[in-house]
Amino acid sequence: MRVEHYIKELLYRYNCVVMPEFGAFLAHSSSARVDASTNTLYPPTKVISFNEQLAKNDGLLVSHISKAKKLSYEDILEEVNETSKEWKQKLLQGEVIDLFGVGKLKLNLEGKIQFKPENKINYLTSSFGLSSFASKPILREKLKEEVEAIEERIPFIITPEQRKEGSFRPLLKYAAIALLLLSLGVSSYQFYNQNNLQQQLVDSEAKEQVERHIQEATFFDNSPMELPSLNLAVTKKDFEEGPLHHVVAGAFRIKGNADKKVTQLKQLGYNARYIGANRYGLHQVSYASFSDNKEALKLYRKIKRSTSPDVWILSDK
Repeated sequence: MRVEHYIKELLYRYNCVVMPEFGAFLAHSSSARVDASTNTLYPPTKVISFNEQLAKNDGLLVSHISKAKKLSYEDILEEVNETSKEWKQKLLQGEVIDLFGVGKLKLNLEGKIQFKPENKINYLTSSFGLSSFASKPILREKLKEEVEAIEERIPFIITPEQRKEGSFRPLLKYAAIALLLLSLGVSSYQFYNQNNLQQQLVDSEAKEQVERHIQEATFFDNSPMELPSLNLAVTKKDFEEGPLHHVVAGAFRIKGNADKKVTQLKQLGYNARYIGANRYGLHQVSYASFSDNKEALKLYRKIKRSTSPDVWILSDK
């Protein structure tokens, strides 16, 4: 029995999942972090660890498998205990137990169980749809460091300019240029104000003429124009709108990713659609939507069995 599949499902909702007679898988929340060496930003997540001291059955895992497989609690407990014995026997033989989606288990030199968690799956539901990304280093910072390094090796020496006595002509030249620019600015300002005033007068006169023509206008000389009557046949269609049941393929933080998912699913033959954002701001995409919950359940079981175990059903209230 693939017990790790059910352990994986429970880790999304609980922080402790006990494998009877073997140990417990613990989930600890971890905030977002930045890896400075690779410029990678990681979203908030759950860090999975293992404690072989917590091996007493608490009923959570066995009850979950019993409901999923529709078998008795005692039969499932017996199968789980047998799986625990098989895992222990494999570890004693030096084998590595690979629990898909959870992590890997092996014995160290001291005979203790070592656990390496699977980092590709984020069990924190509030971070659903988020993924890590690496940012490129800013080029200007690198150039600044190179320039500073060059300045340290090659110092710049500034020699003050020596002027001869009586060299006042450049100052007169600069003063003449400044006076010319000032006079041009004043002339431009006066020209702008004059044109602006004339434009306002023209606009005001045109507005008065338009209002006068509107007041004097006559729409009908003698009697109003009579138009022929037009009869249209209208058919009223009675229908009832019920709640829709969506077979959800995923939820995305970015709307563009949701649109891409809709296109991919339509290419695969699904009647996919974008069904809006949930209360967490995630954009949801469905394989298809049905007014009949039986049809939605039928497609859900087919996709979960053959395509994606992470599919779920969302019903409108």
